[in-house]
Amino acid sequence: MNGIRRWALSGVVAAAIGLVTTNAADQGVGVAIQAAAQAAAQPSALQRFSGSPIDVDFQSANLRTVLRQLSEIGGINIVIDPSVPLNATVDLRLIQVPWDQVMDVVLKTSGLTYELQGPVLRVLTREALTLELQAQAQQKIASQAAPDLESLRVRLNYSPASAVKDLLEQTRIVSDRGTVDFDERTNMLIIQDTPERLAEIEALIADLDRPEPQVEIEARIVQANRDTARALGVQWGFNGRMSPELGNTTGLAFPNSGTLSGRVTEQGALRQSPNDPRATALESAGTAINLPVPGATSAIGLSMGAINGAFNLDVALTALEREGSLRIMSTPRVTTQNNKQAEVTQGFEIPIQVVANNTVTVQFKPAALRLVVTPQITAANTVIMRIELENGIPDFSRAVNGNPSINTQKAITQVQVADGMTTVIGGIVQTTETSTSDRTPGLANIPLLGWLFKRSDNRRESQDLMIFITPRIIRG
Repeated sequence: MNGIRRWALSGVVAAAIGLVTTNAADQGVGVAIQAAAQAAAQPSALQRFSGSPIDVDFQSANLRTVLRQLSEIGGINIVIDPSVPLNATVDLRLIQVPWDQVMDVVLKTSGLTYELQGPVLRVLTREALTLELQAQAQQKIASQAAPDLESLRVRLNYSPASAVKDLLEQTRIVSDRGTVDFDERTNMLIIQDTPERLAEIEALIADLDRPEPQVEIEARIVQANRDTARALGVQWGFNGRMSPELGNTTGLAFPNSGTLSGRVTEQGALRQSPNDPRATALESAGTAINLPVPGATSAIGLSMGAINGAFNLDVALTALEREGSLRIMSTPRVTTQNNKQAEVTQGFEIPIQVVANNTVTVQFKPAALRLVVTPQITAANTVIMRIELENGIPDFSRAVNGNPSINTQKAITQVQVADGMTTVIGGIVQTTETSTSDRTPGLANIPLLGWLFKRSDNRRESQDLMIFITPRIIRG
């Protein structure tokens, strides 16, 4: 070592009063110097390195000796840890550098760090400091595990013990030494842990084991069918004969007699009443316009004829007007807990024979009213519902090989409804209008008299399907 010179600030009495440290990587060792100035002087401000500037010139100087000399210059207490090498050397030359900055450079260059414990500065290697911190952490863990474990038995009323056990283990609220077991028969939790952890676990279980409100869901399926029909038809015919027994001949050898009448060959001959008993079957066929209303509820007829039966005229007017309505209402209702799926079904299953590989098997197809719902109660006193509603009705009028078809109304949706309120989740309106007119070609177009040669039939059918849903929250 070539030497160390101290440089004193003119007019300042320097005194080391402590060590100010910040981040070891950025700030280094900082020493707060309180300058006692003379009467005219002002105290100087603290800087990053506020020690007295010195000149140093070290060449292969012993590291421990250098650290001790720097502590003497700064007037600080220093302890050199045994981890600092005994034969380590320092080589540096600095001019007018604060002594605390010199100390920081020496520490960094030698791979050392420091620890301030009150007025004492402790210098050691980084590896030694890391080992000390690890030992302190392990000691802290050991001190926490030192208390004896205690037992806690909790009988659950509403929550399954297996689910609560899984939740406690997943949230890691149980310490490494703690254990959680459960008894399925009594729905009881058996917990072992430290007293501090048991208090926290017991509070969590009290929040979890609470009764959930229930929800009553009522669905209403309203199906209304309305049909109207109006029909007007006419039948009329005539029959005229010339024959000797009537005294009505042509006066010719041929033809001496004859018959003129109306006929509808596809529907067969229509015998009129009253009828001449002397006439044959062909001579009494007298329906020229046959357009009646099937199933008519009203009719008016007019028959005219000669006394001797030489000419007859028969007219029949039929009319029908019908109006009907049908209302079917189904009201399935089910109650379930919050966030639990519920299902209610009412109906029957239809057996259907299936032939495959010369083997007859029977399969059953449901034709029933089915409601599946999962409610979720919100903090806003509303209910979010996932709904699947199906109404199947067998239709034997459209059977195939003896198996009826199934008329199905179905709705799958998710809605949010306030408690006690009713909403429509689906609806179908189907209207069928039919207008039919049967007429005699040409004659039906005659003004005023055209109605004698045609039949009109007007029908209208309407089907309305509405599905309503009403949730009611049941608390307590």
